[in-house]
Amino acid sequence: MIAPVWVEVVGWVVALSWAYKFGEATVGMPKVADLLEAQFDQVPRGEPSIVVVVPARNEAAKVAACLRSLMAQDYGKLTVVAVDDRSTDATGALMDGLAAEHPGRLRVLHVTELPADWLGKTHAMAMAAEETSSDWLLFTDGDVLFRVDAVRRSLAYAMASGADHLVVVPTTIREGWDEGMMLGFFQTFGMWAARPWKIPDPKAKRDAIGIGAFNMMRRSAYEGVGGFEALRMEVVEDIGMGRRVKRMGFAQRIAFGRGLASVHWAPGALGLVNVMTKNIFSAFRFYVSLLLVACGWLVVFCVLPVFGLLVPGLRMPALITLVAIAGVYRLYGKTSGISAWQAALSPVAASLFVYALLRSMVTTLRQGGVIWRGTFYPLKTLRKYAAPLR
Repeated sequence: MIAPVWVEVVGWVVALSWAYKFGEATVGMPKVADLLEAQFDQVPRGEPSIVVVVPARNEAAKVAACLRSLMAQDYGKLTVVAVDDRSTDATGALMDGLAAEHPGRLRVLHVTELPADWLGKTHAMAMAAEETSSDWLLFTDGDVLFRVDAVRRSLAYAMASGADHLVVVPTTIREGWDEGMMLGFFQTFGMWAARPWKIPDPKAKRDAIGIGAFNMMRRSAYEGVGGFEALRMEVVEDIGMGRRVKRMGFAQRIAFGRGLASVHWAPGALGLVNVMTKNIFSAFRFYVSLLLVACGWLVVFCVLPVFGLLVPGLRMPALITLVAIAGVYRLYGKTSGISAWQAALSPVAASLFVYALLRSMVTTLRQGGVIWRGTFYPLKTLRKYAAPLR
Protein backbone atom coordinates (compact mmCIF):
# COMPACT_ATOMS: atom_id res chain seq x y z
CA MET A 1 0.00 0.00 0.00
CA ILE A 2 1.37 3.39 -1.04
CA ALA A 3 0.26 6.39 1.00
CA PRO A 4 -1.27 9.41 -0.77
CA VAL A 5 0.96 12.47 -1.05
CA TRP A 6 -0.98 14.41 1.59
CA VAL A 7 -0.52 11.55 4.08
CA GLU A 8 3.23 11.62 3.46
CA VAL A 9 3.22 15.38 4.04
CA VAL A 10 1.42 14.89 7.35
CA GLY A 11 3.90 12.18 8.28
CA TRP A 12 6.83 14.50 7.69
CA VAL A 13 5.17 17.35 9.59
CA VAL A 14 4.75 15.03 12.59
CA ALA A 15 8.32 13.75 12.29
CA LEU A 16 9.89 17.20 12.04
CA SER A 17 7.74 18.49 14.90
CA TRP A 18 8.91 15.69 17.19
CA ALA A 19 12.52 16.10 16.05
CA TYR A 20 12.33 19.81 16.85
CA LYS A 21 10.83 19.08 20.27
CA PHE A 22 13.57 16.58 21.02
CA GLY A 23 16.24 19.08 20.01
CA GLU A 24 14.60 21.81 22.05
CA ALA A 25 14.37 19.52 25.09
CA THR A 26 18.00 18.42 24.69
CA VAL A 27 19.10 22.04 25.01
CA GLY A 28 16.47 23.10 27.53
CA MET A 29 16.23 20.30 30.09
CA PRO A 30 19.73 20.80 31.54
CA LYS A 31 18.67 24.36 32.40
CA VAL A 32 16.01 23.12 34.85
CA ALA A 33 17.30 23.10 38.42
CA ASP A 34 17.91 19.79 40.18
CA LEU A 35 17.43 20.33 43.91
CA LEU A 36 19.63 17.34 44.74
CA GLU A 37 22.70 19.34 43.73
CA ALA A 38 25.00 20.36 46.56
CA GLN A 39 24.35 24.09 46.09
CA PHE A 40 20.79 23.67 47.38
CA ASP A 41 21.82 21.75 50.50
CA GLN A 42 21.75 24.87 52.65
CA VAL A 43 19.60 26.95 54.96
CA PRO A 44 17.31 29.23 52.88
CA ARG A 45 18.41 32.85 52.73
CA GLY A 46 16.63 34.83 55.45
CA GLU A 47 15.12 31.64 56.92
CA PRO A 48 11.51 32.47 55.98
CA SER A 49 8.65 30.77 57.75
CA ILE A 50 6.50 28.31 55.83
CA VAL A 51 3.16 26.59 56.41
CA VAL A 52 2.45 23.32 54.64
CA VAL A 53 -1.26 22.91 53.88
CA VAL A 54 -2.52 19.32 53.62
CA PRO A 55 -6.19 19.01 52.64
CA ALA A 56 -7.58 15.48 52.83
CA ARG A 57 -10.91 13.75 52.47
CA ASN A 58 -11.16 10.05 53.34
CA GLU A 59 -7.37 9.58 53.17
CA ALA A 60 -7.03 7.41 56.28
CA ALA A 61 -4.85 4.91 54.44
CA LYS A 62 -2.13 7.44 53.58
CA VAL A 63 -2.48 10.73 55.42
CA ALA A 64 -0.63 9.65 58.56
CA ALA A 65 2.49 8.72 56.56
CA CYS A 66 2.31 12.06 54.75
CA LEU A 67 2.07 14.06 57.97
CA ARG A 68 4.84 12.07 59.66
CA SER A 69 7.15 12.81 56.74
CA LEU A 70 6.39 16.51 57.18
CA MET A 71 6.95 16.35 60.94
CA ALA A 72 10.39 14.89 60.19
CA GLN A 73 11.47 17.84 58.01
CA ASP A 74 14.82 19.31 59.01
CA TYR A 75 13.70 22.92 58.57
CA GLY A 76 12.83 24.52 61.89
CA LYS A 77 10.55 27.33 60.73
CA LEU A 78 7.97 24.95 59.30
CA THR A 79 4.49 24.26 60.58
CA VAL A 80 1.72 22.14 59.09
CA VAL A 81 -2.00 22.75 58.84
CA ALA A 82 -3.95 19.60 58.03
CA VAL A 83 -7.55 20.06 56.92
CA ASP A 84 -10.06 17.25 57.39
CA ASP A 85 -12.53 17.99 54.61
CA ARG A 86 -15.76 16.28 55.73
CA SER A 87 -14.17 12.84 55.91
CA THR A 88 -16.35 9.86 56.77
CA ASP A 89 -13.43 7.59 57.69
CA ALA A 90 -10.69 7.90 60.32
CA THR A 91 -8.84 10.75 58.56
CA GLY A 92 -9.80 13.39 61.12
CA ALA A 93 -9.02 11.16 64.10
CA LEU A 94 -5.59 10.29 62.70
CA MET A 95 -4.84 13.96 62.17
CA ASP A 96 -5.89 14.84 65.71
CA GLY A 97 -3.76 12.04 67.14
CA LEU A 98 -0.65 13.24 65.33
CA ALA A 99 -1.37 16.85 66.32
CA ALA A 100 -1.39 15.77 69.96
CA GLU A 101 2.07 14.23 69.43
CA HIS A 102 3.41 17.40 67.77
CA PRO A 103 1.85 20.38 69.56
CA GLY A 104 2.82 23.70 68.05
CA ARG A 105 4.00 22.15 64.79
CA LEU A 106 0.85 20.44 63.52
CA ARG A 107 -2.58 22.01 63.62
CA VAL A 108 -5.81 20.41 62.42
CA LEU A 109 -8.86 22.13 60.97
CA HIS A 110 -12.14 20.26 60.52
CA VAL A 111 -14.63 21.13 57.79
CA THR A 112 -18.12 19.83 58.54
CA GLU A 113 -20.09 21.71 55.88
CA LEU A 114 -19.10 22.98 52.44
CA PRO A 115 -20.19 26.55 51.58
CA ALA A 116 -22.12 27.13 48.37
CA ASP A 117 -20.13 27.52 45.13
CA TRP A 118 -16.94 26.05 46.54
CA LEU A 119 -15.10 22.86 45.69
CA GLY A 120 -14.08 20.98 48.80
CA LYS A 121 -10.34 21.05 48.12
CA THR A 122 -10.09 24.72 47.14
CA HIS A 123 -12.20 25.66 50.15
CA ALA A 124 -9.99 23.63 52.50
CA MET A 125 -6.80 25.22 51.17
CA ALA A 126 -8.25 28.74 51.20
CA MET A 127 -9.40 28.29 54.80
CA ALA A 128 -5.98 27.04 55.91
CA ALA A 129 -4.20 29.93 54.18
CA GLU A 130 -6.56 32.40 55.83
CA GLU A 131 -5.82 30.94 59.27
CA THR A 132 -2.04 31.39 58.95
CA SER A 133 0.46 34.21 58.45
CA SER A 134 3.70 32.57 57.26
CA ASP A 135 6.04 34.02 54.63
CA TRP A 136 5.48 31.01 52.35
CA LEU A 137 2.75 28.45 51.74
CA LEU A 138 3.19 24.92 50.41
CA PHE A 139 0.04 23.24 49.13
CA THR A 140 0.24 19.48 48.83
CA ASP A 141 -1.93 16.36 48.96
CA GLY A 142 -2.56 13.88 51.74
CA ASP A 143 -0.85 10.99 49.95
CA VAL A 144 2.53 12.64 49.25
CA LEU A 145 5.68 11.51 51.06
CA PHE A 146 8.51 14.01 51.67
CA ARG A 147 12.20 13.36 52.10
CA VAL A 148 13.58 14.92 55.28
CA ASP A 149 15.29 17.80 53.43
CA ALA A 150 12.61 18.42 50.79
CA VAL A 151 11.21 21.69 52.13
CA ARG A 152 14.61 23.14 53.09
CA ARG A 153 16.14 22.49 49.67
CA SER A 154 13.05 23.82 47.90
CA LEU A 155 13.00 27.02 49.93
CA ALA A 156 16.73 27.48 49.38
CA TYR A 157 16.22 27.36 45.62
CA ALA A 158 13.09 29.54 45.76
CA MET A 159 14.90 32.27 47.69
CA ALA A 160 18.03 32.09 45.56
CA SER A 161 16.10 32.24 42.26
CA GLY A 162 13.66 34.98 43.29
CA ALA A 163 10.65 32.71 42.86
CA ASP A 164 7.11 33.65 43.81
CA HIS A 165 5.79 30.22 42.89
CA LEU A 166 7.80 27.00 42.84
CA VAL A 167 6.69 23.61 41.58
CA VAL A 168 8.87 20.63 42.42
CA VAL A 169 8.09 17.75 40.09
CA PRO A 170 7.08 14.79 42.30
CA THR A 171 8.65 11.38 41.86
CA THR A 172 6.00 8.86 40.91
CA ILE A 173 5.93 5.59 42.81
CA ARG A 174 5.25 2.86 40.29
CA GLU A 175 3.96 -0.58 41.21
CA GLY A 176 3.83 -2.12 37.75
CA TRP A 177 5.02 -1.76 34.17
CA ASP A 178 1.63 -0.43 33.07
CA GLU A 179 1.87 2.49 35.50
CA GLY A 180 5.31 3.29 34.10
CA MET A 181 3.87 3.13 30.60
CA MET A 182 1.20 5.73 31.38
CA LEU A 183 3.34 8.01 33.53
CA GLY A 184 6.16 8.01 31.00
CA PHE A 185 3.72 9.13 28.35
CA PHE A 186 2.25 11.83 30.58
CA GLN A 187 5.63 13.45 31.17
CA THR A 188 6.41 13.39 27.45
CA PHE A 189 3.01 14.67 26.39
CA GLY A 190 3.20 17.35 29.07
CA MET A 191 6.20 18.88 27.29
CA TRP A 192 3.82 19.99 24.51
CA ALA A 193 1.59 21.77 27.02
CA ALA A 194 4.34 23.43 29.08
CA ARG A 195 8.07 23.32 28.41
CA PRO A 196 9.86 23.08 31.78
CA TRP A 197 12.81 25.19 30.64
CA LYS A 198 10.44 27.99 29.60
CA ILE A 199 8.58 28.17 32.90
CA PRO A 200 10.79 31.01 34.28
CA ASP A 201 10.40 33.06 31.07
CA PRO A 202 7.78 35.77 31.73
CA LYS A 203 7.21 36.16 27.99
CA ALA A 204 6.30 32.47 27.53
CA LYS A 205 2.77 32.87 28.85
CA ARG A 206 1.54 29.47 27.66
CA ASP A 207 4.35 27.72 29.55
CA ALA A 208 2.80 27.70 33.01
CA ILE A 209 2.89 24.91 35.57
CA GLY A 210 1.04 23.73 38.62
CA ILE A 211 1.21 20.33 40.32
CA GLY A 212 -1.01 19.59 43.29
CA ALA A 213 1.61 17.48 45.04
CA PHE A 214 3.99 20.45 45.43
CA ASN A 215 2.76 24.00 44.87
CA MET A 216 4.91 26.39 46.93
CA MET A 217 3.96 30.07 46.94
CA ARG A 218 5.22 33.25 48.49
CA ARG A 219 2.30 34.56 50.53
CA SER A 220 2.37 37.93 48.80
CA ALA A 221 2.02 36.17 45.44
CA TYR A 222 -0.77 33.95 46.74
CA GLU A 223 -2.71 36.99 47.91
CA GLY A 224 -1.77 38.90 44.76
CA VAL A 225 -3.49 36.37 42.49
CA GLY A 226 -6.58 36.28 44.69
CA GLY A 227 -5.77 33.00 46.44
CA PHE A 228 -8.03 30.02 45.99
CA GLU A 229 -11.00 32.36 46.32
CA ALA A 230 -10.36 33.17 42.66
CA LEU A 231 -10.33 29.44 41.84
CA ARG A 232 -13.14 28.34 44.11
CA MET A 233 -14.78 26.07 41.50
CA GLU A 234 -11.64 25.02 39.63
CA VAL A 235 -11.46 21.21 39.49
CA VAL A 236 -7.82 21.17 38.36
CA GLU A 237 -6.92 23.95 40.76
CA ASP A 238 -3.18 23.28 40.59
CA ILE A 239 -3.02 23.96 36.86
CA GLY A 240 -5.42 26.87 37.29
CA MET A 241 -3.20 28.43 39.94
CA GLY A 242 -0.11 27.99 37.77
CA ARG A 243 -1.74 29.69 34.81
CA ARG A 244 -3.00 32.53 36.97
CA VAL A 245 0.41 33.12 38.56
CA LYS A 246 2.11 33.25 35.16
CA ARG A 247 -0.57 35.42 33.57
CA MET A 248 -0.38 37.98 36.39
CA GLY A 249 3.37 38.37 36.08
CA PHE A 250 4.68 36.64 39.20
CA ALA A 251 7.97 34.75 39.02
CA GLN A 252 7.32 31.07 38.41
CA ARG A 253 9.92 28.33 38.76
CA ILE A 254 10.05 24.56 38.34
CA ALA A 255 12.63 22.14 39.68
CA PHE A 256 13.41 18.45 39.71
CA GLY A 257 14.51 16.53 42.76
CA ARG A 258 14.12 12.79 42.50
CA GLY A 259 12.75 11.39 45.74
CA LEU A 260 12.18 14.73 47.49
CA ALA A 261 8.40 14.37 47.12
CA SER A 262 6.97 11.01 46.11
CA VAL A 263 3.43 9.93 45.30
CA HIS A 264 1.60 6.88 44.02
CA TRP A 265 -1.21 8.32 41.92
CA ALA A 266 -3.28 5.19 41.26
CA PRO A 267 -2.93 1.41 40.95
CA GLY A 268 -2.38 0.27 37.36
CA ALA A 269 -3.03 1.88 33.99
CA LEU A 270 -6.79 1.57 34.39
CA GLY A 271 -6.56 3.15 37.83
CA LEU A 272 -4.88 6.17 36.25
CA VAL A 273 -7.61 6.25 33.60
CA ASN A 274 -10.23 6.27 36.35
CA VAL A 275 -8.52 9.18 38.11
CA MET A 276 -8.45 11.19 34.87
CA THR A 277 -12.09 10.39 34.15
CA LYS A 278 -13.10 12.42 37.18
CA ASN A 279 -11.43 15.68 36.23
CA ILE A 280 -9.56 15.84 32.91
CA PHE A 281 -12.50 17.30 30.95
CA SER A 282 -12.30 20.36 33.20
CA ALA A 283 -8.77 21.05 31.92
CA PHE A 284 -10.44 21.84 28.57
CA ARG A 285 -12.90 24.21 30.26
CA PHE A 286 -15.64 21.71 29.37
CA TYR A 287 -15.37 22.57 25.66
CA VAL A 288 -16.25 19.45 23.64
CA SER A 289 -14.61 20.84 20.49
CA LEU A 290 -11.32 21.55 22.25
CA LEU A 291 -11.18 18.07 23.77
CA LEU A 292 -11.91 16.43 20.41
CA VAL A 293 -9.13 18.44 18.77
CA ALA A 294 -6.76 17.19 21.48
CA CYS A 295 -7.85 13.61 20.83
CA GLY A 296 -7.22 14.05 17.11
CA TRP A 297 -3.77 15.48 17.77
CA LEU A 298 -2.91 12.55 20.04
CA VAL A 299 -3.95 10.02 17.41
CA VAL A 300 -1.96 11.71 14.62
CA PHE A 301 1.16 12.58 16.63
CA CYS A 302 1.36 9.69 19.08
CA VAL A 303 -0.58 6.66 17.83
CA LEU A 304 -0.43 6.53 14.02
CA PRO A 305 3.36 6.94 13.57
CA VAL A 306 3.98 3.36 14.68
CA PHE A 307 1.74 2.11 11.87
CA GLY A 308 3.69 4.26 9.43
CA LEU A 309 6.53 1.73 9.70
CA LEU A 310 4.37 -0.62 7.62
CA VAL A 311 3.69 1.84 4.80
CA PRO A 312 6.20 2.70 2.03
CA GLY A 313 6.77 6.44 1.95
CA LEU A 314 5.99 6.77 5.65
CA ARG A 315 8.72 4.56 7.07
CA MET A 316 11.38 7.24 7.30
CA PRO A 317 9.20 9.93 8.97
CA ALA A 318 7.72 7.27 11.25
CA LEU A 319 11.19 6.13 12.29
CA ILE A 320 12.31 9.71 12.94
CA THR A 321 9.19 10.28 15.05
CA LEU A 322 9.69 7.17 17.17
CA VAL A 323 13.39 7.85 17.71
CA ALA A 324 12.62 11.43 18.80
CA ILE A 325 9.94 10.20 21.22
CA ALA A 326 12.40 7.70 22.69
CA GLY A 327 14.93 10.51 23.03
CA VAL A 328 12.47 12.62 25.01
CA TYR A 329 11.71 9.63 27.24
CA ARG A 330 15.43 9.24 27.91
CA LEU A 331 15.81 12.91 28.84
CA TYR A 332 12.95 12.81 31.31
CA GLY A 333 14.00 9.42 32.62
CA LYS A 334 17.10 10.98 34.18
CA THR A 335 14.89 12.66 36.75
CA SER A 336 11.79 10.43 36.83
CA GLY A 337 13.50 7.04 36.71
CA ILE A 338 11.13 5.85 33.98
CA SER A 339 13.01 3.78 31.41
CA ALA A 340 13.37 5.02 27.84
CA TRP A 341 12.24 1.56 26.77
CA GLN A 342 8.74 2.57 27.86
CA ALA A 343 8.68 4.69 24.69
CA ALA A 344 7.93 1.45 22.81
CA LEU A 345 4.55 1.40 24.57
CA SER A 346 3.79 5.08 24.01
CA PRO A 347 1.18 4.37 21.26
CA VAL A 348 -0.69 2.14 23.73
CA ALA A 349 -0.46 4.78 26.46
CA ALA A 350 -1.62 7.49 24.03
CA SER A 351 -4.61 5.35 23.03
CA LEU A 352 -5.56 4.89 26.69
CA PHE A 353 -5.18 8.64 27.22
CA VAL A 354 -7.56 9.33 24.33
CA TYR A 355 -9.99 6.85 25.89
CA ALA A 356 -9.69 8.65 29.25
CA LEU A 357 -10.38 12.03 27.64
CA LEU A 358 -13.46 10.78 25.81
CA ARG A 359 -14.67 8.88 28.86
CA SER A 360 -14.28 11.97 31.05
CA MET A 361 -16.24 14.09 28.56
CA VAL A 362 -19.06 11.56 28.13
CA THR A 363 -19.30 10.86 31.87
CA THR A 364 -19.40 14.55 32.77
CA LEU A 365 -22.03 15.38 30.16
CA ARG A 366 -24.16 12.33 30.98
CA GLN A 367 -24.30 13.01 34.71
CA GLY A 368 -24.53 16.77 34.21
CA GLY A 369 -21.50 17.59 36.31
CA VAL A 370 -18.51 16.25 38.18
CA ILE A 371 -18.34 14.05 41.26
CA TRP A 372 -15.18 15.15 43.02
CA ARG A 373 -14.12 13.88 46.44
CA GLY A 374 -17.58 12.56 47.13
CA THR A 375 -19.49 15.74 46.23
CA PHE A 376 -21.47 16.41 43.05
CA TYR A 377 -20.87 19.74 41.30
CA PRO A 378 -23.30 20.74 38.50
CA LEU A 379 -21.78 21.45 35.11
CA LYS A 380 -23.66 24.75 34.90
CA THR A 381 -21.95 26.00 38.06
CA LEU A 382 -18.52 24.73 36.99
CA ARG A 383 -18.82 26.50 33.64
CA LYS A 384 -19.95 29.68 35.37
CA TYR A 385 -16.75 29.91 37.41
CA ALA A 386 -14.36 28.44 34.82
CA ALA A 387 -11.53 30.75 33.82
CA PRO A 388 -11.72 31.87 30.18
CA LEU A 389 -9.45 30.30 27.58
CA ARG A 390 -6.56 32.55 26.57
